[in-house]
Amino acid sequence: MKQPFDRFDMKAPPVPTKWYLRPLTLALSLPDVWKHQAKITRIGTEGLKPPYVMLCNHNAFLDFKVATRTIFPHRANYVVAIDGFIGREQLLRDVGCICKRKFTNDLSLIRQLKQVIQNGDVAMIYPEARYSLCGTTAVLPASLGKLCKLLGAPVVTLICHGHHVNSPFWNLHDRGVKPTEAEFRLLFTPEELKTSSPDELNEKLVAAFQYDDFAWQKERGIRTPYKGRAEGLHKVLYQCPHCKTEFQMDSKGAELFCRACGKRWTMSELSELSAEEGETEFSHIPDWYEWERANVRKEVEDGTYSSGVLPVTVDTLPNAKKFIRLGEGTLVHDMEGFTVRGTDVDGDPFEMLKPVPSLYSCHIEYEYLGKFGDCVDLNTLEDTWYIYPHDCAFSVTKMALATEELYYAHRRAIGRPCKPGLA
Repeated sequence: MKQPFDRFDMKAPPVPTKWYLRPLTLALSLPDVWKHQAKITRIGTEGLKPPYVMLCNHNAFLDFKVATRTIFPHRANYVVAIDGFIGREQLLRDVGCICKRKFTNDLSLIRQLKQVIQNGDVAMIYPEARYSLCGTTAVLPASLGKLCKLLGAPVVTLICHGHHVNSPFWNLHDRGVKPTEAEFRLLFTPEELKTSSPDELNEKLVAAFQYDDFAWQKERGIRTPYKGRAEGLHKVLYQCPHCKTEFQMDSKGAELFCRACGKRWTMSELSELSAEEGETEFSHIPDWYEWERANVRKEVEDGTYSSGVLPVTVDTLPNAKKFIRLGEGTLVHDMEGFTVRGTDVDGDPFEMLKPVPSLYSCHIEYEYLGKFGDCVDLNTLEDTWYIYPHDCAFSVTKMALATEELYYAHRRAIGRPCKPGLA
């Protein structure tokens, strides 16, 4: 595109939350915290004061509200993806947000987090870097232990339960789940950080981040009577376990069904699946998801994984003002990684290549903003592209799974396999 665009200033120092905004953030958080009767259990954090590093799991926007309630009246700086800044950059900076382009190695962020600790505040990080697709732990970056050690402040975790089953990423309707729960736990003291290796820290971090929202729901017998509770679930469960066909799953009301073979499953108020006829292959939603992952892994191991050539529309986000239509093109995701090529609105070519070693996971969206459709979000340090495949059979969920499995296979091939739960 010929016209120049201002780039978001990714190196700007973190701004301590303005004093007059701190009670406002609490006031905006409390109604939902009360509505869901959020129970916050403090484990080793009684009387804890900043500075400290706070690592949170990520399932819904309610995560931020519970976190705000948990740390009040103390200040925090939050690591937030750039699309969260659209149209409100100054407000988010004043609240204390630090901008990050997803799944990029940005050394500026390390300097900014060190400044947060030096300021005596809370450095709040969501290391999974995206909403969980099915209420279970997403992969954590292997650099997390090293980061904690570098920052040198106490490390706490906030693991929330019930936020995914209340408002799953694939259907954001609030189901009124209550009570939700959260554990606010001291994981490492500064002394423990000094005497532990990054690998030892990572092992404990992975253990601390194990959760399963659907198992939690069933254990507590919390029902979700919302009649459309299965709608959108086919975005995650894209492959039929009966006939093995991909991209023909659909959903309506409390039902999930395959358009290829006609098999149907009903989602109960406890989020359990049961087949209307024949075998119930998977009653637990995460088990179905992990079966899909295993199938993708087999394609990667066989060297056959490929999305094919998908026609796409590409929007770019160089700054936080608004998305800009870049142009039309093609997307290929295969054994080499992501390749996006096309022609912009001025007739000039554009290209983004994300080879397998450069990307351990990727961010996807379902029906972005309710009108743009499913997309893959790819980033450089200076730009973010939202890539929308259209007029073709595909699944962004499969692309997300394949991104991870391709990365794991690459690491095994070079003799440096990833440790469980890490990338």
